Amino acid sequence: MATENEDELVDYDEEEEVAVGDKATAGEEAKETKKGHYVGIHASGFKDFLLKPELLRAIVDAGFEHPSEVQHETIPQAVLGGDIICQAKSGMGKTAVFTLATLQQANVEEAKVSVLVICHTRELAFQIAHEYERFSKYLPSVKTAVFYGGVPVKQNLEILKNDCPHIVVGTPGRILALARDKALNLGNIKHFVLDECDRVLESLDMRRDIQEIFRLTPHEKQVMLFSATLAKEVRPVCKKFFDVAWLALYYSKLAEAEKNRKLNDLLDALEFNQVVIFVSKVARAKELNRLLTECNFPSICIHGGMKQEERIKQYKSFKDFNARILVATDLFGRGIDIERVNVVINYDFPDESDQFLHRVGRAGRFGTKGIAISFISSEGDQEILSKVQSRFEVNIPELPDEIDMSTYMST
Repeated sequence: MATENEDELVDYDEEEEVAVGDKATAGEEAKETKKGHYVGIHASGFKDFLLKPELLRAIVDAGFEHPSEVQHETIPQAVLGGDIICQAKSGMGKTAVFTLATLQQANVEEAKVSVLVICHTRELAFQIAHEYERFSKYLPSVKTAVFYGGVPVKQNLEILKNDCPHIVVGTPGRILALARDKALNLGNIKHFVLDECDRVLESLDMRRDIQEIFRLTPHEKQVMLFSATLAKEVRPVCKKFFDVAWLALYYSKLAEAEKNRKLNDLLDALEFNQVVIFVSKVARAKELNRLLTECNFPSICIHGGMKQEERIKQYKSFKDFNARILVATDLFGRGIDIERVNVVINYDFPDESDQFLHRVGRAGRFGTKGIAISFISSEGDQEILSKVQSRFEVNIPELPDEIDMSTYMST
């Protein structure tokens, strides 16, 4: 059963922001815990993340008793293959998030590189590779290799030729050199990870290398960016790793009482494959889902009041196209990708500009087109909308009476 306060948000400050998941999932325990610290003993354990038994054994051997708040918020989204931007202080276990998530999903049946992790220093690359070895302790078929400058290229070539790894960790220069020489095939990459992404992207030379590497990987893949800090000037670069540019963005100014009528009109008028409707709280998600069903718009719902198993069940149902309309809290707003979604509606406008980016990024994925429409019903909504336009350098016009279908439907 959901408690009365499960739809309240954990209050992160800028340095401790975790750009993933619905902060409501941390529940009462997170609010009783000092921000950025490890969650209380009553919070979810690693076993609740539905990880492979081999990974759970390795976690126990490593001495991890309870997930940190970052892991608690992020791992459930990451293991489902969703894109993630995660910012949290050092020492909070960000490395374990992508290590466990990629090991959970890694295909080791073929001798192909499917996971690529890039960081800015040799020392960090070595450390990450060590984490992969530690957590794959009971997965003997998983092979990890680390490539960075200072080591003879010949050694890297021998590994790639004679004992091809499934997971490659490395620094940009060496990874790009191996890829250019056709020694490292990036055509099968399913998971692309940048650790300490601000450090990697703030250097122009390193950024060019990363962008070239990124272009050599398949378009459809999981992208995860991690950082302890995320400078304002680096954020627009980060968003280029996602497909927001394919979206048509609009807002509609209306009173709170007019939202339901406007939503019904839009669902009637728009051509959509699948649509995600975002609301601010669990109770509103439940009620709107009920109203839509009564109005002959069959919908399903995902929110922080559900158990993990139920959320995953609903997610899979939506992904399998068993439903075309999803009502969700921000639990679904960050890190989840459904390739058929081409319409996002912000029934309740988000409280911060970062969250807007993550929400609208659900539409127009994998290079397809999409549209995001935001309801603006208060001065606070208007202020956040202005911040979004300024920060991400986009112009969001008012919703016209008629929308050209070609702007949001792929032909």
